[in-house]
Amino acid sequence: MIQGGGFNEDMSQKSTKAEIENEAKNGLKNAKYTLAMARTNAPHSASSQFFINTSDNSFLDYPAQDGWGYCVFGEVTEGQDVVDKIDLVTTGTKSGHADVPNDAVIVTKAYVQ
Repeated sequence: MIQGGGFNEDMSQKSTKAEIENEAKNGLKNAKYTLAMARTNAPHSASSQFFINTSDNSFLDYPAQDGWGYCVFGEVTEGQDVVDKIDLVTTGTKSGHADVPNDAVIVTKAYVQ
């Protein structure tokens, strides 16, 4: 999976708004190319971080092992080739975080339909 939304390029944490209620029971599945809210172990802790599923991750679907799962809220309908390229970037450790792209990957544009 590809995760973003929580840190700036220098790995400083972004400020966030209030946490939101987990809506993983919406019937949507964590299938390849879907977008879902990232969260801590607390079920209603999602705020700004999200992830793109780069494979089918049914273990994240409601109810999952924790009784909640991870809420899917969107899908990449165009540009799947870009997702595949991002998934292949070389990663390492940066500012104590593992699996961070060695060269920053920045989403500059997204459309909502």
